[in-house]
Amino acid sequence: MRLSDQKDIEIRERCEQALARLHALQPSLNAVVTFCDIDEQLEALKEKDPNGKLYGVPIVLKDNVSTKGIRTTASSRILDNYVPVYDACIVERLKAEGAIIVAKASMDELGMGGTNKNAYTGKVNNPYDTRRISGGSSGGSAVLVAAGATAVSIGTDTGDSVRKPAAYNGIIGVKPTYGRISRYGIIPYASSLDHVGYFTTNVEDACTMLEVLAGRDDRDMTSSLRPVEAYRDHLNSDLRGKVIGVLENVQEVIRDQAIRDNVEALCEKLAARGAQIRRVRMPQELMETILPVYLTIANAEATANHSNLDGIRFGMREDGESVEEVMKNSRTKGFSAYVRKRFIIGSYSLFVENQDKLFRKAQKIRRLLVDHYRALFAECDCILASAAPTVAPLEDEASDEALGKEHLVADNHMQLGNFSGYPSMTLPSGFVDGLPIGVNITCRPFEEQMMFDIAKAIEEETGLADHTVEVKA
Repeated sequence: MRLSDQKDIEIRERCEQALARLHALQPSLNAVVTFCDIDEQLEALKEKDPNGKLYGVPIVLKDNVSTKGIRTTASSRILDNYVPVYDACIVERLKAEGAIIVAKASMDELGMGGTNKNAYTGKVNNPYDTRRISGGSSGGSAVLVAAGATAVSIGTDTGDSVRKPAAYNGIIGVKPTYGRISRYGIIPYASSLDHVGYFTTNVEDACTMLEVLAGRDDRDMTSSLRPVEAYRDHLNSDLRGKVIGVLENVQEVIRDQAIRDNVEALCEKLAARGAQIRRVRMPQELMETILPVYLTIANAEATANHSNLDGIRFGMREDGESVEEVMKNSRTKGFSAYVRKRFIIGSYSLFVENQDKLFRKAQKIRRLLVDHYRALFAECDCILASAAPTVAPLEDEASDEALGKEHLVADNHMQLGNFSGYPSMTLPSGFVDGLPIGVNITCRPFEEQMMFDIAKAIEEETGLADHTVEVKA
């Protein structure tokens, strides 16, 4: 259901239907951490402008978005009892436009992971095949939109955590320009890479969501002062004169011929609409550094950001004979082994004796990657590539740490959007063996209108707008 269709249904009925659908899906998908009470929100809605862009629309938030009076765990045991005393900026903006928050969705613990297998509440299941992963870290938010529970949901994207689940679940995932949406009230992962993002099932709703969420917030000094555009009103799918670059480094290492053919067929259709298709590439040796650079920077920043999760100031606390023992016990029991390993890696790279050869070296390589990436946009309006080299993997086949060339490049290239901060989105582009696949497009900073225009043309060619799946119990 599109956002524009939602006002045809009585508001309470619509929200109750969404909650009922979420409850019905929970045994199959395991995507919800907390179901929200809608009564107070519906009462408060009476004071809101009925012309709000999201008036009465039920919405799901990733569980790292602070919600006043509503438990916010980031899918970690250490925050199992954490209830924020304030709303994140994006929650304020959603409510101002009339949105009703119906649930907080599961995620990889503290955002660390790309499978949504390491949430404290267990694996989130793919609605097309529950044996398969949802992708992460925003997997819970993704599967609920893909299954038709809500029209839109909120995620965050530090290294493709919105855009990869979008591909695996056959929906749209948007990561706008760094600073376009305030991160005030978002439990962080890696501050130089974190973006707020979201999921929809069509490009028009993607435009509306950015209009609602974007804009300056003085509580987040990285947020941009640029005015927010009327993306939906200006949407134009005319591709004549637009140059789309196909990132060959990615396409060449994908082993699944059907996924490669999908991109080639799409490019032919876009060319027929007047787009110029160019084959572009970056130095291969640099592309193979994306994952190690990402892990070094992200884990170091995460280690610093989560040093306050100590069992003393807030969150879960384990007893001990001293303050130090309380902290040690709380962090040992509060974090999964997967997250503790990432903290160890992050701490190691931040040791004084290691900073030059690890953390600062990773920052320098990031700079090189961004410089080469920026150069591609001197001749292209958009860079396009397969969003993932495979369909959603089965649970026991999914890994964040494979080192083959296909994984290093084709599974991690979207991290370039986080390194650079450029706007990037994934759209469904077809199916392989009944499972969805997607393409990713990226544009220059703050050129979200260009991105949405090209996305609209892709959507018109694929015919996959508003596609959802019926979950088989």
